[in-house]
Amino acid sequence: MSGRAVIFDLDGTLLDTLDDLADAGNTVLAALGYPTHPVASYRQFVGDGVANLVRRALPGNAQHDFERALTLMREQYAIHWKIKSRPYPGIPEMLDGLVEKKIPLCVLSNKPDRFCQLTMEHFFGRWPWAVVMGETDEFPRKPDPTGALAIAERLGIAPGEFLFLGDSPMDVKCALSAGMNPVGATWGFRAKDTLEEVGGKVFIDRPEELLSLIARP
Repeated sequence: MSGRAVIFDLDGTLLDTLDDLADAGNTVLAALGYPTHPVASYRQFVGDGVANLVRRALPGNAQHDFERALTLMREQYAIHWKIKSRPYPGIPEMLDGLVEKKIPLCVLSNKPDRFCQLTMEHFFGRWPWAVVMGETDEFPRKPDPTGALAIAERLGIAPGEFLFLGDSPMDVKCALSAGMNPVGATWGFRAKDTLEEVGGKVFIDRPEELLSLIARP
């Protein structure tokens, strides 16, 4: 496997956002009078959009409060999004290496686009990004491949020449459906075996290992 362009997932791949997501979610639950969750539980809540995160965080008998909880979650995450979040160790060096190799860098996230753009500018603004795409009404969320294919078309690069680095089954499914090459980030929110179950075969344990998968000019 090799590639000459890279699509990254954001949360759990480039950026460790778990504490901020958990703090926002637990603030919402407490405000509504529901039990909160340990931070680790949010690993299973994230990955396919804020609405699904809220549904999973609410107790089963509290789904009638979904709309109110979703509104509060958006308000709280607007406060919490950059308090504890940090790039994973090795990510800046990996990005430097890819830029040196003149590899186009892209992000495809299920995070709402406004927060995706804010997050990328705040934490990763010093690197050149060819495309940054969060959740919008224009494209379905991952694992639907439409967004990934739109990125490939915009760059004029065949899907089969992309590496798609992510930490969740959604990323693997999206990459495979788009005809791209999925690479599992084992440092992220989901266990390696959950990615293997949906067809993941290539994994890296440290960000710098991605550089060895880049096609030679």
